[in-house]
Amino acid sequence: MSYTAPVKDMLFAINELAGLDRVSSLPGFEDANAETAQAVLDEAARFSEEVLAPLNVEGDRNPSSWKDGVVTATPGFKEAFRQYAEGGWQGVVHPGEYGGQGLPKLLATPCIEMLNASNLSFALCPLLTDGAIEALLTAGTEAQKQTYVPKLISGDWTGTMNLTEPQAGSDLALVRTRAEPQGDGSFKVFGTKIFITWGEHDMAENIVHLVLARTPNAPEGVKGISLFIVPKFLVNEDGSLGARNDVHCVSIEHKLGIKASPTAVLQFGDHGGATGYLIGEENRGLEYMFIMMNAARFGVGMQGVAVADRAYQKAVAYAKERVQSRPVDGSAKQSVAIIQHPDVRRMLATMRALTEGARALAYVAAAHSDIAHRHADEAVRADHQAIYEYLVPVVKGWSTELSIEVASLGVQVHGGMGFIEETGAAQFYRDARILTIYEGTTAIQANDFVGRKTLRDGGAVAKVLLAQIDESIEALWEHASFESSAAFQALHRHLTAGRAALANVVEFVLEHAKGDPNAIFAGSVAYLKLAGIVLCGWQFARALLVAASKRDEDPSFYGAKVATAHCFATQILPQALALEASIVEAKNNEGLLALTEAQF
Repeated sequence: MSYTAPVKDMLFAINELAGLDRVSSLPGFEDANAETAQAVLDEAARFSEEVLAPLNVEGDRNPSSWKDGVVTATPGFKEAFRQYAEGGWQGVVHPGEYGGQGLPKLLATPCIEMLNASNLSFALCPLLTDGAIEALLTAGTEAQKQTYVPKLISGDWTGTMNLTEPQAGSDLALVRTRAEPQGDGSFKVFGTKIFITWGEHDMAENIVHLVLARTPNAPEGVKGISLFIVPKFLVNEDGSLGARNDVHCVSIEHKLGIKASPTAVLQFGDHGGATGYLIGEENRGLEYMFIMMNAARFGVGMQGVAVADRAYQKAVAYAKERVQSRPVDGSAKQSVAIIQHPDVRRMLATMRALTEGARALAYVAAAHSDIAHRHADEAVRADHQAIYEYLVPVVKGWSTELSIEVASLGVQVHGGMGFIEETGAAQFYRDARILTIYEGTTAIQANDFVGRKTLRDGGAVAKVLLAQIDESIEALWEHASFESSAAFQALHRHLTAGRAALANVVEFVLEHAKGDPNAIFAGSVAYLKLAGIVLCGWQFARALLVAASKRDEDPSFYGAKVATAHCFATQILPQALALEASIVEAKNNEGLLALTEAQF
């Protein structure tokens, strides 16, 4: 079984939850209507299903390879990348003036999901290129934009970001790569960068590396880091490619998953120095790199949704075919397909609910980003930007954490066959495992969620969202069929409790952060997961209200939406109370932090 893009559910989330009509009313997005959304998603689905999905297993079994500094992609990848580029997919969300399509992030997001669901290893190359484009558009000179951005959007060139070094993982204050000015505006770059996704390959004619490095006499720590363009091949004034730059791939990693995506060790300057060009101002490199990282973090969150959906589809197909054991209720005397067994139903329903909830929340976040960029009113833009920034660590952290759970459940549904590589379920589990680690671990997302997203504004954005959840809770209560609907009753009851748990934890964080920071940050991942569960429950409340009103139009689709919302209410939302308890009980270093270092 390959991949079938869930276009109908994507369109539901786009139109009914994220509010495409509002986004399409923004300046420059007038053509991004429901008809455009349908056409774009249908074509993205066709490409993902027919071109990329068939290469997914091949990439796992026959990964990218390195020999004498040359990296060769999995057979079929280079041709698929040409089709991807020629289809204009790299430029969906980027400005038309540089060759992009200029569509809203809300329409680009389902395209990203399909790309990653069909072939996660392949999708990482465009993901990093998107980040490079964003950084250049934000901080590059006009000459740099004209030189690099059109070629990145066309797919002739790809982009990378180079942060990590052997001694500097998440702590970028330890970066040692140096950049020496040459007097002509260029720099010579020297150093080693590791974990560089698609840092070397044969799918495009050039690779544009964005590299963090220190100039002479730069301040210590993160305040002394600058950002440089270091292309694989130098670019002549007429835009043609010149000499090979002094940046070389000395090896690629052997990994648990995403095997077709080459993770490179890059050496800069072993033969006299790699030529680089400063982006923006000296010592502001980390600020610019965060533009790439924020774009990538949202993208990785979508990878979590994508892998979860792929694992779910695989598990459902197997559960419908695998015959094993008689039903426990005695409804049949012979063995039946395992999808008829209660615990298998539980696993599949949980997988579906987690995936649909995370998808809805991410699409809603994308719409906030579009409004933040295009609304005519500056105050409205600022409000939506704040909400988007609050949601990004949740989309990244929560969606990737649940992808591991969903992929693990997928293996479990397969039973012993899930542990056998030929079945295919194991690949999703292995691929998903990196998602909570790169572009900032879950703990890094959670620390950001506590520090920059909750403490910095005194919980203001959190309280705005809590107020919106209150509106949905009230709407659930007021719904005409509430008394006769178990789904409405369950979701109202558990979302009310979950909302209270989230509100209590926000206040707990605000109250205790200064006096007991260790306890607060020890509970930060639990706080992020709590927010993910409650915010996804809120999207299911909104979805349930729509589905109930439209159920007669499409009983199968909307009936499934009602049932999935009911499942989320009873199986997932109750976890909010346990997470709240684990956070609050960590105060005064009790329990969680009680073991001394020597006792471990």
